[in-house]
Amino acid sequence: MASHRRPKQPSRTRVTVLTATAGLAVAISAQTGASAAPAKPKIDEVKSKVDKLYHEAEEATEQANLAEERREKLHKEIDALQDKVARGQQDLNTLRDQIGSVASAQYRSGGIDPALQLFLSADPDTYLDKASAIDQLGAKQADVLQSIQAKQRTLAQQRTEASTKLADLEDVRKTLDEKKKKSTAKLAEARKLLNTLTAAERAKMQQDEQRASRAAGDRVDLGNEVPASQRGAAALNAAATQIGKPYARGATGPSSYDCSGLTQWAYRQANVSITRTTYTQQNDGVKIGRSQLKPGDLVFFNGLSHVGLYAGNNTILHAPKPGAYVRYESMDYMGTFQFGVRI
Repeated sequence: MASHRRPKQPSRTRVTVLTATAGLAVAISAQTGASAAPAKPKIDEVKSKVDKLYHEAEEATEQANLAEERREKLHKEIDALQDKVARGQQDLNTLRDQIGSVASAQYRSGGIDPALQLFLSADPDTYLDKASAIDQLGAKQADVLQSIQAKQRTLAQQRTEASTKLADLEDVRKTLDEKKKKSTAKLAEARKLLNTLTAAERAKMQQDEQRASRAAGDRVDLGNEVPASQRGAAALNAAATQIGKPYARGATGPSSYDCSGLTQWAYRQANVSITRTTYTQQNDGVKIGRSQLKPGDLVFFNGLSHVGLYAGNNTILHAPKPGAYVRYESMDYMGTFQFGVRI
């Protein structure tokens, strides 16, 4: 006959021990999950993000260069205006001396037409004396009075124009500061990302950049395309002498360059003056399509944030980005092609 005894219940002590053990296991598991460090980014992922930040920094740099170019232009215009005002004031003072004491007094009293000034005089007893003095001015002095009035109007216009340009200069200064800060912030973010790599990984990235520059300079196949002009050929040849020099934000040579700094320097060696930034260099020549490119043409990429010199065989010569060096590079790796410009 089967036994129907109830199974023996675990003791209270055993239940307590099991419960504590299970709780400890859950706690350990939770603690392990909470303290687990995020996966370390791979070197390729870091490089991709850093390259994107470098691109954004370069874009801000070109905008800062544009603001700097505008600032320098405004400074020159303001200096010229202030010089004109100073010389105009000297001319005005000379005219005042020429007109004599009566005309000078009338000018200081408001520049009202002499006859009207006398008609409104509060002292009728001296009217005839004053009228006689005006008659003595003569035609020559009347011409000088008109010159004084014209000079006064010109000076007022020039002072107003100078004040407007000074206000513009302040706006440009603020823009310049903003773009420089943005570029600096992007570069700082890139450095922070690079610091997540080991020293060996960072050294490898640097070696890869240097190796790429040397390889491009030594073994690049530029084909046999003919430059469109002697000045384009001269600019390209000049830029080729700078291969291996580092990229530096805002630099225009001869020890380092940013992208538009290199193109401007290269054309200067060909005795051709072009503007400072990608945004203005696009207007320094005739725009052409990709199929029309010839060695020495400017080539623009990525919303005008980058420029280089077309070198032939789908290759450009440029100052690439922070941490890199002037080098040849295939256009296939440059991003979105905008257009070329023939100087």
